[in-house]
Amino acid sequence: MGLLDSFEKGLERAVNGAFAKTFRSGIQPVEIASALRSELDKQAAVVSRDRILAPNTFLVRLSAADDEKMRALGPTLVEELDGLVKKHARTQGYSFAGPVSITIERDASLSTGTLRVESQTASVGNVSWRAVVDIDGKRHPLVAARTVIGRGSDADITIPDAGTSRKHVEILWDGERAMVRDLGSTNGTQLQGRKVSEAPLPPDATVTIGRTNIVFRIVAEASTPPRPPVPDATRAFDTRRGDSR
Repeated sequence: MGLLDSFEKGLERAVNGAFAKTFRSGIQPVEIASALRSELDKQAAVVSRDRILAPNTFLVRLSAADDEKMRALGPTLVEELDGLVKKHARTQGYSFAGPVSITIERDASLSTGTLRVESQTASVGNVSWRAVVDIDGKRHPLVAARTVIGRGSDADITIPDAGTSRKHVEILWDGERAMVRDLGSTNGTQLQGRKVSEAPLPPDATVTIGRTNIVFRIVAEASTPPRPPVPDATRAFDTRRGDSR
């Protein structure tokens, strides 16, 4: 059970019993998680009808007392916060312009029970959108308008699946829209569990050939890395009052 299991179950429990004494007062892990999720939702920018860009670099400022308690947990807390941010982004359909980074820092100006979250992302003008497919944990960029996938060495993406044809399926991408097309394979092609010969391919859809799942995604890439978050005194959360200031 993770530190943030309570958050994922609707905040029914503050923290599990092992940390009950540690977090009797002051900031609790679930409150950091809630603030990060709120920051994601507030700063997410709609780029187009199907694309929403969210910040990927976060700085969490805590009082000296709260920072000391969080540091006692080691890297576990940051790891779980990282997973929660990514899960919330997937649920909401947000895209990141780079790897997610979460830093917890002590701020002597904050009082116990108060935290501040600052975030940063690339500006929309510095972001390009790339089509990729995820296969067995590996990501393959679609660098051409037509990408052939199959078990043959002459396919653009070769997969070691005996249940697929040498050139089994192709993905067509014009920079805005994608299609999937079966290439006369022996065992056919499925899109979201339904057999297709040719069909539009929406983001995050799964194409299945043989025993292999191919997940199509459109991801954001920053042309220049985002700068570290700049302090913003307007976004501070006081958990003792349950509001922001």
